[in-house]
Formats: sequence, C-alpha cells, structure tokens
Amino acid sequence: MRHWYRTLLGLMLALALVMGLGAGAAEVVQLPREETLYFGGQQWGTVATWNPVGTNQNNAMATTSNGWGARTVMFETLYMYNFLDGAMLPLLADGDPVVSEDLITTTVKIKPVAKWSDDTQVTAHDFEATWNIGIEINNGTATNYGGYIDKVVAEDDLTVVITAKVDADGQPVNPLKVKDYLIGAFVAQKAWLETLKERNNNDATAILNDAAEDVPFTGPYGKFFSDDQKVLFVRNDNYWGQDESMWGKLPVPKYIGHNIFADNSAMEVAFKAGEIDVNQQFLPNIQKLWEDEGLPISTYMQDAPYGICLTMPTAWYNMNNPLLKEHTALRKAIAMAVDYDAIIENAMTNQSPSFKDVPRSLMNPTVGEQAMYDKDAVKDLQWAGVDYDGANKLLDEAGIVDSDGDGWRDIDGVKLSFNAVCPNGWTDWMAAMEMVAAAGEKIKIEITTLFPEWSTYQTIFTNPNQKDYDIFMWSPESAAPSMPWGRVRQYLGADLVGAENNWTGNWGQYLNEEADAIIKQIPMTTDEAKLKEMYTELVRIYLTEVPSFALMYRPATFHAVNESVWTNFPEDGDGLNIPPAVCTDGYGIAALYNLKLVGE
Repeated sequence: MRHWYRTLLGLMLALALVMGLGAGAAEVVQLPREETLYFGGQQWGTVATWNPVGTNQNNAMATTSNGWGARTVMFETLYMYNFLDGAMLPLLADGDPVVSEDLITTTVKIKPVAKWSDDTQVTAHDFEATWNIGIEINNGTATNYGGYIDKVVAEDDLTVVITAKVDADGQPVNPLKVKDYLIGAFVAQKAWLETLKERNNNDATAILNDAAEDVPFTGPYGKFFSDDQKVLFVRNDNYWGQDESMWGKLPVPKYIGHNIFADNSAMEVAFKAGEIDVNQQFLPNIQKLWEDEGLPISTYMQDAPYGICLTMPTAWYNMNNPLLKEHTALRKAIAMAVDYDAIIENAMTNQSPSFKDVPRSLMNPTVGEQAMYDKDAVKDLQWAGVDYDGANKLLDEAGIVDSDGDGWRDIDGVKLSFNAVCPNGWTDWMAAMEMVAAAGEKIKIEITTLFPEWSTYQTIFTNPNQKDYDIFMWSPESAAPSMPWGRVRQYLGADLVGAENNWTGNWGQYLNEEADAIIKQIPMTTDEAKLKEMYTELVRIYLTEVPSFALMYRPATFHAVNESVWTNFPEDGDGLNIPPAVCTDGYGIAALYNLKLVGE
C-alpha cells in the first residue's frame, strides 16, 4: 500500500511540473523513495545550463568529466574507464579502438543500436560536429584535447577517425592524450548543434552559455526538474543501452536526484538520516558511523582505507629558493623525517594506505599502476617517515650542521628557516603541514606553518616566479588512460617550468634533463617491458632528487553509501570489478544496473 501511494505521489509531481506549477509543487510532493536514488557531495548551487558543449554549466550530475571517468548519466562518451584495472570498456563505441602503427590515427566504430533521446541514431557525424564546434567556440574539449588532436572525421555513418596532431618530425604529439579523449569527451547531436548555432547567430559566447533546455542526450537519464533546492533526473525507458549488445536492461532507479545543501554539515546530517544514498563527502572516522552509531552506512572496503586512493596530495619544494634548489640532502632529510602515519591517522583518519603498505613512487596505489615499475630496483631509495637518525646523518654528512650553536642548522651561516603552506580551512591539509613543521624541529630545521586564504593561495602557488612559499601543498592528477605518464610529467616535466598561471603541474619548478627526455619518449613507446624500465628509472630519479614528496594517498572520489533504501552497491571482492566511482563515473555507472531495494 505504501509503495502504491508513493508512486501516485511521484506521478502527481510529474503532472504538476508538466502543468507548470514549478518549484512550489516540487517542495510539496516528493518523488517515490523506492524509485529514487539520491546523491550527495556533488551539486553545489543552482544548475546553470544543460549544455554539453558549454562552459560553467555547474551541472555536476550531467556534464562532469574527470580523468578517472566521465559521468555518463545523461551524456555519453565512446568508452568507459575503469580505474581499478585501467580498462577502457565500449559504451557508444562498438569494440576496441584501432590505432595505426604510426599512432597517428585512431578508428572507432559506433554501436548501430545507439540512439538519441529523440530516437534518432547516433552517428559518426555527431562526433565530427561536436569536435568542430568545440574548436570553433574554444570550449573545454578544445582546451583539453586541441593540442593533441588535429581532427575528428566521420569516415562513414558509423566510423569515426581521430587524427593526432604531429610535431615537426611527423610524430604524434601525444597518443596518450587521444586515449583520454575517448573516455572523456561527451558527444552532442549534429542536428541539435546546428539549431544551437543558428539561434545564437554563431556567437561563441552565446553558444557556450546557452541553457540547452531542449538538448537531446544518449544516456539513461534526462532532466526532470531543477531549481535552487534540488536537481532531479528521470530514466529514459527507451534508452538504447537496454539492448543485449550493451547492458541488456535499464538502470534500476527510475529517478536520480541531488538536493542542494548549504554546507558539509547539513549534508552529513542528511546522509546519516538516509536522505542520501550515495555520498561523495570526506567524513572523518567514517567507520564510527557503523561501528559506534550502528547506521546502515558502508564504504567500498570494510576496513581501512575504506576506498581506492587515486591521488597523492604532495608537498612541493620551491626551487626559486636557492637553499632548497641546491641541496638535495636537505630536501630528502625533511621528507625522511615526516611522520606520515600520523598524517594518515589524523588528517585522513586512516582513509589512506600507509607508505609501509604502498611504498612511495610516482604511482598511485591501484594494482595497474603499481605494476608499472620495478619495486625491488628502487627499494633502497624509498622511505616511510620518522627516520630522524637517517635524516640527521644525511644532513651531517652533507656538511649541513649547526655551526653557530643556536640550535638550528645553517648553510654558509644562513639559518635554515622555511614555511610550510596550504590554504586556510583545508583542515586535513593543514594537519599535514603541521606534521611537516614538526619534522623540521626533529632535525634542527625551522619550519613554520602559514595558512593563507584560498583566494590568495591560488594566485601564488600557480606563479612560476613566486618566492613566498617554500614548501607548499597541491595534488597531482589521479587516474586516466594517460596515467601514470601525466602525473610523472606533473612531478618532473620541464615543459611546465615557467608556465604562467600554472594549474597543470611541476609547481616547484624542478628541472632534470634526463627525466624530461624519458617523459618525452613514453607516449611513443608501446612495448610494456620498455615502459616498465622507463618508469622505474623515473621513480629512481624522483626518489633520489626529491623535488617534492607525497604526504598521503587520497581518493579522487569518496564513495560511501547508506543502505536504508537501496543495497547491492559495489564492494571490494564482490567479483564484479565495478569501481567505487559514486555509481556514475566511468565504468562506475554499472552499479546502477545492480541495485536492489532493501528487503527484495
């Protein structure tokens, strides 16, 4: 009886919206809970647009594309990325991509059954038109991939040919970034794009900001309702993906939604109350929610670290400081002395593996990346922290001593005094920087913390000439088909040195010609054994030179679920190989097809 009543209420809401009763009706009538999956931690503020080729959409559930996988709830990509094993699984694509021997062209077939929400067929011409408009209006696709892809062409109705840009020697600029395009770029319908351009008089700014309320989509859900309180999606029951060549069925929830919360505290309260089913929010000591409070909340892993960590928040040494630039022993000694276990316990509340469990390198802790270097070859260079004796010995042997007896080491009479910096209010990072400062005291190096406001911090750490911050925090990228190459470039790439307004990488301005030469070779190398040799050598350089040091491992996405209403979410060891990607990102969307109502 209760289920019938809530279903009726859901139908009433749909009717109210169709009749134009709008937000007031949505506040009075709720969607049937047994048909709705609610998310948290992703949508902040009112949706701006539904435009797949626009910018500043502020539409997290519909238009987000991350390196670890695009969110294909409404708009879809050629492939889905699985960060658990690095696999690229076909979505709109029919089979694997075919890459030419010279790595210049990538050919992809389109599934013949793939349809738009208006029931017209998805074609290669849609991909060509989407690429072309991106270049014309310089949108996010152009920014992300325009430096690596020359053109996207429809060879026929169901064949897309992607041609890489080449350098002066006729070599593709970076084939790895073409792979990122395959899993990261949404497609828009060619016919709709023509309408979009016509109604905006081909004005790029107008096109980028068009609300796109009429946009066709290929994904399993489309817009149902949106205001400043919530955003709701409804399943397209004619979704092409129920074909046996794809999922073979529809996703289980009829609706998915996201209420817009004022802050993290309000969202945490809603999550505990079962008003959120899938939560992308860092909750300190999350295990207490089920161990102490007895709530039906769980994470991907039952025990710490509870999730899959994909990135490494890092302390970067500023090479504009001559003392840090010229003294490798100084850089390594500070890194050796830090208490990483305390950082993981206090800043991450153990939601990170330790550096004893996953020894430091340039790789994230996933199985796929960990297999890409020879651990035994660099074992003697790795450190796990709190090695005060080793750090002091290293400094003494380098002649970095306390020459004037004031209790602090100096170099040529200059006292070693540095600041450790991260944005104010980023509490887990602030706790990590306090640990870096505490390590300095143990080895007679003065390190004081500095916590500027974000508005100030972002303008300084991205300035290649800054001399204000000595040791400062920022995170490299997490997972993508181009990883770990992209992250290695962020740590060691010479092409990023001197870049203005630098959000891309190598924020410490470190230069190493040997490392840079290897980084340039990797995108053109397909032999796996050779790649492993190259990555191992880069790890050796990094651990020897220590231009920066990771402070912790951290999930790119926090994936926690409340099983008050829905159950059968992805779990470690369940044999399904679905990543904990909040049921929406990359191959993580496969979770929507396995959900069950509690008690079923």
